[in-house]
Amino acid sequence: MPFQQGSARTRQRTVLLVGIVVLLAALVLAVVLASVLTHGERGEVAPKMLQWKDRGTTKNLQEVILGRCYSYVMARYPELGDKDCLKIWESLKHAFIYKDPCNITSEDYQPLMELASHPIPCNKSLFWSKTNDLAHRYTKSNQNFLTLEDTLLGYMADRVSWCGDPSAPGINYESCPKRSECESNPSSVFWKMASKMFAEAACGVVQVMLNGSIEAGAFRNSSIFGSIEIFNLNPDKVSAVHIWVMHDIGGPQSESCSGHSIKRLTSILEERNFKITCEDNYRPVQLLQCVYNPDHTDCRLCTNTTANL
Repeated sequence: MPFQQGSARTRQRTVLLVGIVVLLAALVLAVVLASVLTHGERGEVAPKMLQWKDRGTTKNLQEVILGRCYSYVMARYPELGDKDCLKIWESLKHAFIYKDPCNITSEDYQPLMELASHPIPCNKSLFWSKTNDLAHRYTKSNQNFLTLEDTLLGYMADRVSWCGDPSAPGINYESCPKRSECESNPSSVFWKMASKMFAEAACGVVQVMLNGSIEAGAFRNSSIFGSIEIFNLNPDKVSAVHIWVMHDIGGPQSESCSGHSIKRLTSILEERNFKITCEDNYRPVQLLQCVYNPDHTDCRLCTNTTANL
């Protein structure tokens, strides 16, 4: 009898252990099934975004773009008050969100260009290359000239960055590709299209501010001005091109109006039937430079030279 009772107890324990194992297995299976179903409803876990070399999308991009747009069309140029800033923001967002940041096309930005474009008054267009700070200090002090960054498109996008990513949330706030990483990135494509449109809209006399203190030459074929803007100026609308070769105060005078790259520029313009003048250290701009360097020897005479080409 004791032997039989022991065997019965052993069988009971075995059954109990088997039951526990089966229960645990069922629980594990339930967790796995729940996880699979959850992923099926919500989609796969988003892969980590690629790391690029340029800064990421500007924080609060929507608020920045909308704020600049409203400021431009309501306060600075109320005659443009019919522009729909919400539609402009939406068209910009749809140009890059959830898209490969190395595969942006001009078609992506076309709706934005059409919504934000506006006429440029004749004789006011100022193009620049390697004179970013000086050109914009000048247009701020002299309302008779406009750079691309003084138009609605340029004003909204100046010093702002953005790019998308195919994975959620569709915008990369950590990094964006540089032009050296891929040419068809959101920033490069945008500025090329905006520059083309700005050049096409120019009429009357246009101005070009170049940096004569750069050793490589004041005019570069690879620049936005040298590769895009110059070839989209319309000879039927533009009566003359005035070139200003500016030298940094205290900096080297690497090139003047008689320099090699300026001759290359004038040759391109002449082939397109433009009238051209070139001036070294255009006096109004040089005086602005001297406001920040009043005691420098370069500012004592503020001499300039004009050449009719």
